[in-house]
Amino acid sequence: MILLGTIANGICIIIGALLGKIFHRIPERMKMTVMSGIGLAVMLLGIQMGLKSENFLIVICSLVFGGILGELWNLDDQLNKLGHWLERKVGGSEQGSISKGFVAATLLFVIGAMAIIGALDSGLRGDHRVLYTKSIIDGFTSVILTTTLGIGVIFSAIPVMLYEGTIALLSTQIQVWVPKELMDSFISESTATGGILITAIGLNLLGVTSIRVANLLPSIIITAVAVTIMYFW
Repeated sequence: MILLGTIANGICIIIGALLGKIFHRIPERMKMTVMSGIGLAVMLLGIQMGLKSENFLIVICSLVFGGILGELWNLDDQLNKLGHWLERKVGGSEQGSISKGFVAATLLFVIGAMAIIGALDSGLRGDHRVLYTKSIIDGFTSVILTTTLGIGVIFSAIPVMLYEGTIALLSTQIQVWVPKELMDSFISESTATGGILITAIGLNLLGVTSIRVANLLPSIIITAVAVTIMYFW
């Protein structure tokens, strides 16, 4: 089943968020310490991914032009508006809690090599091991995020499943249309670009910065375009 890994990822996020809601009375100092640990781990993961690039000029250009597009499209505000809409629908008890949890969790769970590579493995080879691993990580992370940021984390399962599911389904046709060398190059550069975004998320979780990471998401699209141009050039 092509979407098995994707479904498992969504279920783990939902279960983790529900557990986080149940055990929300975790001491504040413990939550802060654990979140700091997660923030540091996320930063390290991002740095490791960022070093995967074979042509860092592509990454830099992708971030520059992707950031310009993101600001023009105002993606960060659009995500926040979606979160506020969800909050009004479910009646969040704390103003902004659902929006904050939804946006932070969506960015954290969607961005990254594991989502892309895992979905591609599911579609191309029917191998769900990468997404299973990501599911476990996301599940534990959603527990802590929910205790800190609120139940809005649970709604991040929707864009995660749509994102990974779309890649998995489209990847069944990738081998027909996309040369293997081009796909390998895209995975390498998108991993590096996504790694920088993940590093920014880690810094935000630590409270060091308040980077509008959502406005940098078009960088992944620019990476695909740049890699394609370089390949056929």
